[in-house]
Amino acid sequence: MLWCPDWPVLAARQALDLPEEAPLALIDKGMVYACSAAARADGVKRGLRLREAQARCPQLETAPYDPVLDARAFEPVLEAIEQITPGVQPVRPGTCVLRARGPARYYGGEEAAAAELLRCLEGLGAPHIRIGDARVGIADGPYAAEQAARSTGSSRVRIIPAGGSPAFLAPLPVAQLGLTDLTPLLRRLGLHTLGDLAALARTDVRERFGERGEHAHDLASGRDGAAVVPRTPPEQLEREIAFEPPLDRVDQVTFAVRATAEQFVAGLTKAGLVCTSLRVEVTDDDGRASERTWLHPRLFSAPDVVDRVRWQLQGSGAIDPGLASPIARVLLAPEAVDDIGHHEDGLWGGGADERIHHGLTRVQSMLGHDAVLTAAIGGGRAPAERQVLVPWGDRPVGVARSDRPWPGSLPAPAPSTVFEVPRPVAVLTEDGEPVQVTGRGEVTAPIALFSATGAERDARPVDSWAGPWPVRERWWDAARSSAVNRFQLVDAAGTAWLLILTGSAWFAEARYD
Repeated sequence: MLWCPDWPVLAARQALDLPEEAPLALIDKGMVYACSAAARADGVKRGLRLREAQARCPQLETAPYDPVLDARAFEPVLEAIEQITPGVQPVRPGTCVLRARGPARYYGGEEAAAAELLRCLEGLGAPHIRIGDARVGIADGPYAAEQAARSTGSSRVRIIPAGGSPAFLAPLPVAQLGLTDLTPLLRRLGLHTLGDLAALARTDVRERFGERGEHAHDLASGRDGAAVVPRTPPEQLEREIAFEPPLDRVDQVTFAVRATAEQFVAGLTKAGLVCTSLRVEVTDDDGRASERTWLHPRLFSAPDVVDRVRWQLQGSGAIDPGLASPIARVLLAPEAVDDIGHHEDGLWGGGADERIHHGLTRVQSMLGHDAVLTAAIGGGRAPAERQVLVPWGDRPVGVARSDRPWPGSLPAPAPSTVFEVPRPVAVLTEDGEPVQVTGRGEVTAPIALFSATGAERDARPVDSWAGPWPVRERWWDAARSSAVNRFQLVDAAGTAWLLILTGSAWFAEARYD
């Protein structure tokens, strides 16, 4: 068993480019999922709430736990191990198991095989993670081998002799089984160590605790019969092109990437897949990397891949601003794939949706990524806040969700015309005085006249009105706070308006056509 302590922290530190001495904690659902040794020295531990962890370590760096990043960073480690010995089974990112018999015969003993494994991992350099504290445990079964790896001490290798797993496991606490619901019960029954549990009859444990208890008894007794199932190395779907010498013009890089993009799409097609989410990583000759994930409404073709590389190099708006140095390397990697059968044309060819897609993609290719926008509904209390425009093929990012409750939002039906900039209007009493709202939320006088142009001379009688409905937002933020009163009004012509009163000024937000 190979075990890399603090693997999630190692992967996140490399992704964030943080120094090793910086205390780091990964947060999942508001709790500490993993933390570095420097953070543990200040009292941070797994399971603490974020605020408590920051109180114990004020200089704590935090980042969300990303299981995808965790697994992706471990892939080079598995590939390096497979170069020296076959039959590797990943248990979780940072931990893998392999049969010891074959490597021991080849390298002249179990200790020599473990030393060769550690030497192989220490050779991993940038851009991979340097693993300087990996541990190796060798025992009769995977569970005992993992416990041996976690108790190696400074030697980094611990070998349990054949048949010695029960004696090795006996003094370990029952909490090492990882059964959070069963551990307190075992302790109340006086079973504090694995040896105490293994001393019971297997049939008695099964009758009392069921199959989970029987499995725990087998682990405690050193009878872990789990077989090592070697992984099937994933098919290499990524494509990479390096430029020597580096290219300093966007059109040169785009032209050179065309053949690689065709190989990338052809490889996916051969595997019966299509790419719906593409990661483009561009590295300049100084080693700086620009990375972005691109989405597609259907699937990426070779020209679509070339367009994404060009847009990333040119940079605009929310896109990565590109690199100032010549480009030395471009990597194309599928972030999300789908079965090619789900994207086949119908019996009579493509339909209207395909023609619209090809047309919009053509315009986007000529004018740029942000030139073609599609509408999406976001969350918010005002109609204008709910209008979101995103580039064709992308999903809304950083937009308030529309399925969340929004107290004070406008009820149905929604207005048909929403003004991009609220229009000044005039709302008057019978005497021609502006209508205001008091601190108690009452109008100073009934609304009698309304002018859609804001000029009092254009004021016309009002047929009906309703309001006010106060809306107070972000009162805790002086720079972004908002306090308005919303009204609905129907003028003499029968046109309905959605109005807001901000301070003493009236505006029309929308119109019901």
